[in-house]
Amino acid sequence: MKTRTLRCSLLSLLGLSLLWTGQALAQQAAPAPAPLPEWEKLTPQQRETLIAPLRDRWNGDPQGRSRMMEHGRRWQQMTPEQRAQARRGMHRFEHMNPEQRDRARALFLRMREMPPEQREKLREDWKKMTPEQRRAWLEQHRPKEDSPRP
Repeated sequence: MKTRTLRCSLLSLLGLSLLWTGQALAQQAAPAPAPLPEWEKLTPQQRETLIAPLRDRWNGDPQGRSRMMEHGRRWQQMTPEQRAQARRGMHRFEHMNPEQRDRARALFLRMREMPPEQREKLREDWKKMTPEQRRAWLEQHRPKEDSPRP
């Protein structure tokens, strides 16, 4: 009887230690992926993976090609800080609800038409406005329905 109890105790202890070891291994962070090389050193398959979505957009929207090309040119001319700011803005826009996107688009279109001094003044005024004042401004400066999207 003692042998059986001892054996059960040892098996329980072994099971607990295996469970603990498994949990400890599972909690360890996965190793960081190896850094990818510069563009010139990517394989053709890696390049294709990166380019395919752009090719699909380009082929699927012939009327938007000039806009895509202009975006590419502007991106090339941006500083790293400007690119980071643009990425943050895109990320913020992607996480907005449809009403927020419409408001942001209206504000963007209106600001794009303004000279830099007026744009800066509007930015400063916008920060001071209440949500109700912002809604009223957006309603008053609603973009034309036929205006192109940015």
